[in-house]
Amino acid sequence: MLSEFSLIDRFFARRAAGSTYPQRAALGIGDDCALLAPPAGEMLAISTDMLVAGRHFFPDVDPKALGHKALAVNLSDLAAMGAKPQAFTLAFALPEADADWLAAFSDGLFELAERHGCELVGGDTTSGPLNLCLTVFGSVPPQTALRRDAAQPGDDIWISGTLGDARASLGVQRNEWSVDASDAATLRRAMNLPEPRVALGLALRGVARAALDISDGLAGDLMHILERSQLNATVDADALPRSDALRRLPADIQRRCTIAGGDDYELCFTAPPSSRDAVVAAGQQARVPVTRVGTITTLDAAGAAPAISWRDASGAPLTLTLQGFDHFHAE
Repeated sequence: MLSEFSLIDRFFARRAAGSTYPQRAALGIGDDCALLAPPAGEMLAISTDMLVAGRHFFPDVDPKALGHKALAVNLSDLAAMGAKPQAFTLAFALPEADADWLAAFSDGLFELAERHGCELVGGDTTSGPLNLCLTVFGSVPPQTALRRDAAQPGDDIWISGTLGDARASLGVQRNEWSVDASDAATLRRAMNLPEPRVALGLALRGVARAALDISDGLAGDLMHILERSQLNATVDADALPRSDALRRLPADIQRRCTIAGGDDYELCFTAPPSSRDAVVAAGQQARVPVTRVGTITTLDAAGAAPAISWRDASGAPLTLTLQGFDHFHAE
C-alpha cells in the first residue's frame, strides 16, 4: 500500500529528478522550502490556481488529461504576463492512493512540464476529496510584463485561438444541446486539454500592452482589464473567433459560449493600432491565430464605471446580459 512519502517519491520526486529540462532551482524537492532565483534583470511572476472535483472538472475525468490541465491553467497565467515558466509546486488531496490513477496523472503533468521546461520543486499531499492546487513561478523583465492596468484608449483588442469550445462541451455533457461524435470529441478536447499560450505571451513582449487569460469567460475577464485601466471597450461579438465545431451550433449558443463561456485559457490582450503587423507576426511566430475583435475607449464620464459595448458585424449595438463565470454564482 502506498504511503504519503512513497507516493511522492514514486510518482513525482523521481519524475522531477529525471526530467530532461535544465534544473533551475538551487534546491528542489526534499527540503522544507525550495530555493529559486529568477534570471538576472528579471522578476518572479507567481500564480496559484485550485481545481476542485465537481466544480472545475468531472470526478471521472481521464487522470492524464487532468494532470495536463492542472498545470496548463497555471501556465496560462504566466503566458498572460509574458513570463517564461521556471518551476511549480503541487499540493493535492486524494480520496485514495490509486497507483494507476497517479501514474496517468503524473504522465499528463510531466509531459506538459517537460514541454515548457517547468520544474516541479515541491508541494504537499493529504487524504480527502479530490482537490489540486498548483503554484507556478516564471520570470519576466519588469518593463515588458503584460499588466492588466496598461491598456490605453485607442488600443485594439485581440483574442488568441478560438473561444467557446469548452463551454460548448459542457453543454453537450449536460444535454443542453447535441452535436455529432466528431464535433463532441473536438469540443471535449478543448475542455480537457487546453493549450497554454506561453510562446505567444513571450512573443508579445514589447508589442502588447495589457493582457490576461480567459478562464471565466470574455465578458467577465475583459472587465478586469477595463477596471484596472479605468477604460471602456467596444467589442464586435460576431468577430469573436470560434471553431468549425462551434459554428455548427445555433447562433444564440455560439454567442453564449464565446462571450460567457469559461475554461478557454486563450489570451485577451490590447495593443496600439501601429502594432498590428507586429501582433500578427507574434501569432505566426507562436503558431497561434490572433483575431482583432474590438477597441479600447475612454470612460463615458469622470467617475463612470468601466463597461463593454457589444456590437454585431454591421456595427449595430447589441443588448446582452451575458456575464462571465462566478465560482459562487455559477450557472
